Amino acid sequence: MAKGFYLEILHEDKNSHARYGILHTPHGDCEVPMFMPVGTLATVKTMSPEEIKKCGAGVILANTYHLHLRPGEDIVDKAGGVQKFMNYNGPMLTDSGGFQVFSLAQNRDIKEEGVYFKSHLNGDKIFFSPEIVIGIEEKIGADIIMSFDECIPYPATYDYVKKSTERTIRRAKRGKDAHKREDQALFGIVQGGEFKDLRKYCALELVKMDFDGYSIGGTSIGEPKDVCFKMIDYAIQYLPKDKPRYLMGVGSLDYILEGIAKGIDMMDCVLPTRIARHGTLMTHSGRVNIKNEKYKEDFSPLDPECDCYTCKNYTKAYLRHLYVANEQFGARLLSIHNTRFLISIVEGARKAIQEDRFLEYKDEVLRKYGDKRGF
Repeated sequence: MAKGFYLEILHEDKNSHARYGILHTPHGDCEVPMFMPVGTLATVKTMSPEEIKKCGAGVILANTYHLHLRPGEDIVDKAGGVQKFMNYNGPMLTDSGGFQVFSLAQNRDIKEEGVYFKSHLNGDKIFFSPEIVIGIEEKIGADIIMSFDECIPYPATYDYVKKSTERTIRRAKRGKDAHKREDQALFGIVQGGEFKDLRKYCALELVKMDFDGYSIGGTSIGEPKDVCFKMIDYAIQYLPKDKPRYLMGVGSLDYILEGIAKGIDMMDCVLPTRIARHGTLMTHSGRVNIKNEKYKEDFSPLDPECDCYTCKNYTKAYLRHLYVANEQFGARLLSIHNTRFLISIVEGARKAIQEDRFLEYKDEVLRKYGDKRGF
């Protein structure tokens, strides 16, 4: 176990698998379950680190692939690590770049030694191996780092998924052997697609390696909701209860709350800030499209139940004006709201877990929100 890193489970909901606890890290303690905002390039788009903190964030993410391309891990290392580089006073996590290689990179060539691909920025040739990725993540310096997995497309044949999952397991072992920093927690990533036996196999093999935590990967890449939830079920039952469980890439209410019900501790997604920049807001009474003409003279708060800076100080009419006028302050205010909204929903979930009423809370939130898509 990494120095200064461990999960303390304080309460388990009596009617579900949801659990409440404290994640201890070298850069501070955080309550779980938690939603983690994504700061791909060592910044959560449009928001300052201080604003992220005021939204109640604990851990935030940065991306290994993107930081490797610019400014480069050596610069981040010389700055004293990613927290000092971006002035974020709190724990951070880096993903391994496996998803970005899958989704952004051109002309991928997957070999046993690693992946050859081209930069999405300028076409430069790049090679990522488990050892190289761990070295990059160690220089970036986050509290929690991810193994270099192979993100499996959906749908995919059983034969393809089996070979890919076996490669992910071998990569996990290579990455763990290469990992030297004792102040960083290293997570294994459970792959296996939609196949129950492969998810079980991958989870059990990773547990044998004794990682500091475990992620469930290969979700939220286009599969139906019921398939995603089965992927979680197929993996989570084999993961140790005393270590954190991280569901990668989910940010809508339905996925977040269902993940918590199944025993997930950590979730992340670019969704809240991405949809905010396109004028879509999550509120306690459902989705709001701030572009809508009906808000032109609406001088009420965006969400009366929300305690964020935006809702306390600005009206729908003003937010619509900023968006229509393409003012950057508008994107910032909308991002603050969506980020705080999701974090506050998870704060409510933590309270409900401690009171053994999580399932009632989950149903109430989704009923009030009313949008089956959850965003």
